[in-house]
Amino acid sequence: MNSGQCIFCRIVKGEIPAEKVYEDDHALAFLDILPRSPGHVMVIPKTHAKTFLDLPENLIGPFFLAAQKVLGMLKKALAPDGFTLGINHGKVSGQEVDHLHLHIMPRWRGDGGHPLQSVISNPPSEELRIIADRIRGAQ
Repeated sequence: MNSGQCIFCRIVKGEIPAEKVYEDDHALAFLDILPRSPGHVMVIPKTHAKTFLDLPENLIGPFFLAAQKVLGMLKKALAPDGFTLGINHGKVSGQEVDHLHLHIMPRWRGDGGHPLQSVISNPPSEELRIIADRIRGAQ
């Protein structure tokens, strides 16, 4: 998919309406149209990047700075007890739009949600040391 067909790129260009809550030169944040909690926001880079690995290095900082600002806004506006932040990276992880996006979901005690690490149950069969050696060797 090219950036001209990407729904998030079209939101950045103003071609598709969205409930925008934050915008700067590098990032845009808007309410998810299928929210999992009040204030469920998605933060996207304005530059089309399919996944986190595709985001140019010089835009990583501005992307996370925008996320931090949005977290502060949500905390002040909605006073949640916490937040869950997550990036679905690739189709198998649940990424539905091929444009990097960070979900920020305000959380409240008793909201029925679970920790992020509960979305998968596939513990390794190898020792952690072996996996760590493999990862270190990939630098």
